[in-house]
Amino acid sequence: MNNFFTDKKLGIVYNPIIKNSSEALQSLENALKARNLHFEKYTLDTMQKGVDFVFVIGGDGTLLKAARFYSKEFAPVFGINLGRLGFLSQTKESEISSAVEKILNAKYKIEDRLMLISNDKVMALNDFIIKGASASRTSRFYLSIDGKFVCDYLADGLIVSTPTGSTAYGLSAGGPVLSPSLDAIVIVPICPHTLTARPLVIPSTEKITISTCDSCTSFVVIADGQESYTINTKIDIERSKFNAKLALLDENEFYSILRNKLHWGLAPKG
Repeated sequence: MNNFFTDKKLGIVYNPIIKNSSEALQSLENALKARNLHFEKYTLDTMQKGVDFVFVIGGDGTLLKAARFYSKEFAPVFGINLGRLGFLSQTKESEISSAVEKILNAKYKIEDRLMLISNDKVMALNDFIIKGASASRTSRFYLSIDGKFVCDYLADGLIVSTPTGSTAYGLSAGGPVLSPSLDAIVIVPICPHTLTARPLVIPSTEKITISTCDSCTSFVVIADGQESYTINTKIDIERSKFNAKLALLDENEFYSILRNKLHWGLAPKG
């Protein structure tokens, strides 16, 4: 057994509203108890600090919230997928016991994933979505980077994404896929009213500022598709000083996940 776990506090975060979460929780508890490991159980609303390694049961949304919370604790999170895609999660309910065995035998790695922060308060592991306050019409967004004006977009919104989030909403909106090891940020316009608006990939050291026209009183910001708030002036987005720590099984490297879960580059069958 990996000596890391002998004197460490383990946590289980689960989403009770997801189907089969109670069965997956019981399977994980049994696997940990069989190996004489002690743990604490939390829901998304009761997560506590002081945990060294966290198993997360649910979909990608559950993992995103847990990863943001435990980033400040420098605690790795390991996802057990009960959702649809489970791009960030590492294993299925039926594979819990074997996954625990692999982790205890150090057949995993920990990746630091870049996160973003807006106006020094809200963090995102995947992305920030910026939209006009009125969902019925397009809005004009002014983009500046490191204090220098870049352009303005007439669009349904903007996506500011990390490499981890490049396979989420940004990909659906026509953005590029970035390897999670890159220190970069992607800016993707949503349905822009011009053919010249293309995604931008910039260094993670640069600060992004987005504002609206004078006649627009506010716009809506959504972090990781979960936390929504209204901004009346402008939004500043930059790299967070905290990284999310994802525990990944050795066999689940990024490109195999692209092939297996997004069916990347598969030729059509005859």
